Amino acid sequence: MKALLSHQPGGPDTLSLDEVAAPQPGPGQVRIAVKAAALNYPDTLIIRDLYQFKPPRPFAPGGEVAGVIDALGDGVTQHKLGDRVIALCGNGGLAEAVLAPASQTFALPDGIDFANGAALQYTYGTSYHALKDRGRLKAGETLLVLGAAGGVGLAAVELGKALGARVIAGVSSEAKAAVARSAGADEAFVYPRAPFDRDGQKALAELFKQACGANGADVVYDAIGGDYTEAALRAIAWRGRLLVVGFPAGIAKIPANLPLLKGADVCGVFWGAAVAREPAGYHADLAELFAMLADGRIKPLISERYPLARAAEGIAALESRQAVGKLVVEP
Repeated sequence: MKALLSHQPGGPDTLSLDEVAAPQPGPGQVRIAVKAAALNYPDTLIIRDLYQFKPPRPFAPGGEVAGVIDALGDGVTQHKLGDRVIALCGNGGLAEAVLAPASQTFALPDGIDFANGAALQYTYGTSYHALKDRGRLKAGETLLVLGAAGGVGLAAVELGKALGARVIAGVSSEAKAAVARSAGADEAFVYPRAPFDRDGQKALAELFKQACGANGADVVYDAIGGDYTEAALRAIAWRGRLLVVGFPAGIAKIPANLPLLKGADVCGVFWGAAVAREPAGYHADLAELFAMLADGRIKPLISERYPLARAAEGIAALESRQAVGKLVVEP
């Protein structure tokens, strides 16, 4: 079979399309013939050895897939050959077949195609966990989403509306603002590119305050980090919740007096660890997401589809922050 492999730490240009033996499932594992694999920002980090998990090389990136089970390991009883499934595999998804734990493999409901199934877990799973479990977002509250045109950002916009919030989308271009509005954002605004000097930082905070209104943002979904985090915290409401989701603009340094003055919470969002530590909660979230997908409250925006041979181009687009919505590889 073919797989897009990382043989050494580096960028997307270091990946190579190789012919390898199909993996054989061990106890508690299933093998999935991959029909679609969604790309996510962790794919840009894992190949550079910058992610929390560092698999032994060579490995293929790609942590979420959809496909058909074609082999079962010992002890697997909840799945059968031929099942249409989605799965969290950690890595290995950018290949024609991948192994996944049976416990993190789920039936793909009828009527949902492989691409939409693959595009659901990381982005919507992360955002739903963030907004519902960590942010405790309530109907009528104001949600500020930074990086609102990316995969997790667009998911946060849609889910925020589904949960009854007023959603303010922050993006880096007018084209991305239009995408966020089409996903349901009540308002969208364009912020300038970092880095900022002190005056630029103050101006950015003022821009966020104007966008959110006098009461500020009850929940900030921060998928950007860097200089944007402090500015967003200055625009947060009393007892607001800042969700630390990602930091493509760099890891933020937050003055500790700001959460104190606002009575605010700074909440880390590590969805992958939550899935592993709290599987029952994830199963419940996934069932709710499938229901939202079925009734049209959410719909992944798949902006680009790549064959396996061009998957590195998609990773490069994520790394340069040029991607809009979800990028899907179809081997």
